[in-house]
Amino acid sequence: MEQNDFYMASEHRYDDMNLYQRCGKSGVLLPKVSLGFWHNFGGVDPYERSRAITHYAFDHGITHFDLANNYGPPSGSAEETMGRLIQNDFRPYRDELFISSKAGYGMWPGPYGDWGSRKYLISSLDQSLHRMHLDYVDLFYSHRLDPVTPLEETLQALVDIVRQGKALYVGISNWPLEQLRIGEKYLREHDVPLLIYQGRLNMLDREPIDTGILQFCREKGVGFIAFSPLAQGLLTDRYLNGIPADSRIAKDYFYFKADQLTPELVDYVLKLKAEAEAKGQTTSEAALRWILEQEGVTSVLVGASSVAQLEANLKCAK
Repeated sequence: MEQNDFYMASEHRYDDMNLYQRCGKSGVLLPKVSLGFWHNFGGVDPYERSRAITHYAFDHGITHFDLANNYGPPSGSAEETMGRLIQNDFRPYRDELFISSKAGYGMWPGPYGDWGSRKYLISSLDQSLHRMHLDYVDLFYSHRLDPVTPLEETLQALVDIVRQGKALYVGISNWPLEQLRIGEKYLREHDVPLLIYQGRLNMLDREPIDTGILQFCREKGVGFIAFSPLAQGLLTDRYLNGIPADSRIAKDYFYFKADQLTPELVDYVLKLKAEAEAKGQTTSEAALRWILEQEGVTSVLVGASSVAQLEANLKCAK
């Protein structure tokens, strides 16, 4: 146990039940704003800061924590952080939490540590459960499409993971529409319906809308959760005066690169900022609300490097 004060969750964490939306046609309610562990919760980040952010999230009704085997850095360390949080603070609240993880990216050397084989998915989930000190996850995703492994092998592994009790629900992330159609049908016919699709969606990247993925999910009763809703900071005020040295773009290993920060993009964000301020909103609040206003969207995944940042992002759900 950590040498810290004992955590007791706020008695008012469920005062605002309007924070939640039904996930597709399932029995699951997810908060409109979910907390993603993609960044800021790895082994390179201060544990007490991660702990404070997670406490604030749960105290304000965020029950869904989203992880993956490769989140960190280093890979696996975000799940280790979650494991410490479970052991130190959240064990009494386990049944109130909705914890997800994923597998699909490289985790260990050799032919079985990547992509979407049955061997990899099941082994990876076993490792994730060990890191997080959990008997099961609420949701397990195929993190990306494997172009070589037969779809049926990946999908049957998801079915068997649920039947083995290692996950309550399954999801798909980053699959193209054609393969998503096949996956939804296979899972439904094997009595493990697809709960949710996770895709990148923001005002600068509307691919799930343009390709028909969001419409398909809506028609089939599948939930949709958006990651990178602020385009990794581009849809905030952070880059209006150049690239800060400590920013994600400066580190040059994120989805958006420095050469994408064009004068046209800055002008776009400035106009968004002016429109948002006219409505009494911040730029990021307006960008998050835009996503939640899209029909079929269940939740947005926000990251947070501070409690104050999470507090600000939560305003979009009001």
